[in-house]
Amino acid sequence: MKSKLENVGLALLALFVSAQINATEVQIRTNLGNFNVNLFDTRTPVTVDNFLAYANAGAYAQTIVHRSEPGFVIQSGGFVFSDTAGFEEIPTGNAIANEPELSNVRGTIAMAKLPSDENSATSQWFINLDDNSANLDVQNGGFTVFGQVIGEGMDVVDAIASLPRFSTGSFSALPLRDYTASDASNNVTITRENMVIIEDIVIVNDAQVTNPDITPVANTRIDQLPTTPDTGSSGGAVWYLLAPLFMLAVRRALKRL
Repeated sequence: MKSKLENVGLALLALFVSAQINATEVQIRTNLGNFNVNLFDTRTPVTVDNFLAYANAGAYAQTIVHRSEPGFVIQSGGFVFSDTAGFEEIPTGNAIANEPELSNVRGTIAMAKLPSDENSATSQWFINLDDNSANLDVQNGGFTVFGQVIGEGMDVVDAIASLPRFSTGSFSALPLRDYTASDASNNVTITRENMVIIEDIVIVNDAQVTNPDITPVANTRIDQLPTTPDTGSSGGAVWYLLAPLFMLAVRRALKRL
């Protein structure tokens, strides 16, 4: 029988290996339904590796959709919620280099970042509900699109976007399930059952040529902006991220023992 230490070591080894997978299709599993996303590995390798490092470490499991702007975006990848502790930020690694190669059209997934730093994306991501290219393709150095929702996945995304939104704590547009304006005015406590939860993000196809019929829209507006020096590489981004995510992987491994 393997010791706990051996099992943890194997879990960490699996994390290192899986983070290198050139996955092109992942499934985002939510409590409102699942949807698949085709990742653009060759066009945005740093961002895809970054996203997969978080996904493979389990960092996205049980995160919430913390922002919904109908006709614009829904956003996740930054916070978890419990009835006892409330909102908590997830552990994040180093920020990554911006890769504004593709356009923020409806159905694409892109990285969120700080408003004053184009190379500040870590874990948070958003899905474009409309064609936001005129704004997001050039704002703050352009927002990096790294994948596209496929099949009927936008039905799930649109259902999330149609939920009522509320202001609570530091969140001004939090989508909630089974919660009404009357509940808010009567100070009914918000619970985890009201949250839109990303239960997990998992690889469903790691072939490099998955969905070859998809042709991402190029970001041509970014040509209007000054170029920015490349500050990272695909492999480097992964290794920098793995160190801060070790403890998360260890905790998940120990829970399975």
